[in-house]
Amino acid sequence: MRMDQLPTPCYVVDEDRLEENLKILAGVMEETGCRILLAQKAFSAYGLYPLIGKYLNGTTASGLFEARLGRQEMALHPEFRGRNLETHVFSAAYREDEFQEIAGLCDHVVFNSFAQLEKFRDTARKMGAGIGLRINPECSTQEGHAIYDPCSHGSRLGITADQFSEEKLSGVEGLHFHTLCEQDADDLERTLDAVEEKFGRYLSLPQMKWLNFGGGHHITRKDYQIPLLIRCIRRIKERYGLQVYLEPGEAVALNAGYLLTKVLDVVENGGVSIAILDTSAACHMPDVLEMPYRPPLKDSGMPGEKAYTFRLAGPTCLAGDVIGDYSFDEPLKVGQELVFQDMAIYSMVKNNTFNGMPLPAIAFMRQGQCRIWKQFGYENFKCRL
Repeated sequence: MRMDQLPTPCYVVDEDRLEENLKILAGVMEETGCRILLAQKAFSAYGLYPLIGKYLNGTTASGLFEARLGRQEMALHPEFRGRNLETHVFSAAYREDEFQEIAGLCDHVVFNSFAQLEKFRDTARKMGAGIGLRINPECSTQEGHAIYDPCSHGSRLGITADQFSEEKLSGVEGLHFHTLCEQDADDLERTLDAVEEKFGRYLSLPQMKWLNFGGGHHITRKDYQIPLLIRCIRRIKERYGLQVYLEPGEAVALNAGYLLTKVLDVVENGGVSIAILDTSAACHMPDVLEMPYRPPLKDSGMPGEKAYTFRLAGPTCLAGDVIGDYSFDEPLKVGQELVFQDMAIYSMVKNNTFNGMPLPAIAFMRQGQCRIWKQFGYENFKCRL
């Protein structure tokens, strides 16, 4: 079916755009020998894992359920038998009742503290998982998004250099840092300077096999400095002889998704025209409220740019369930369909059923033709309560 025949609200993942991103990432791997993994926390539409697994080297997880998903739907997919697709996991702290299964599912387990390493090291070894530690290079490169800065003062994420000791590294074969969020390679280069200054002596230890650059690399953005990224990867490989991993989430599905919605009503208040949609910022695009983030909208402009400006809002009882102000060439009408763009990442993985809002359907699109992958109803709301 065509996109305009889909139900609303509906997430639509454009497989052609997704594959364009994957080809860019594959080019970086081919050029450098690094391994790139999908960060499932940003995009977990596992119906597309057979496509993603053709280009990338596996998945990363934040806990047991994502580890299961990555292992079952990609690493063990029949299409990839014989390929070494990996499953990695990092958690700020692991649960005792889950850890043995996690270690059995994952090729690498990354710990956030020496206490967690001591607690679970023997189990990880027994289950055959490689062991890593997350480091905190104390190098903030964020501007305006402190909630996403793992290097902020008092951060719980990563071990700082003053806490490090070679005597505690028994069994550790790699280090991991994740400090970026939607950033370019110049911020990575600056971070690598701090990593080498504070942890270079540990990267040189004979037991070390890999360094994971984490995520937040906007590699598939048009203005991203791929040549600089390549130099950063080669720098580590050549100086320390380590395998380099990257685990982008957004870069995999950047600009590869849409959220279809319809106008339910139009109201006026104090000279403000407000269109109430069948999609919700609070339920279906929570980054709008959390970051905050203004999602791009097809055929619209900034407030006042076009003839008619409307505030787009959700139908929930939350007064702040507002997506933003947009302008249009013509007034919005009840029943009109709108298309939000760049809605594959941090949408399906974060949505919720506040107010009993239905979850959007999920569809995949190839060359303009769509197929519905999943639809949700009352039972999906009820089973979460």
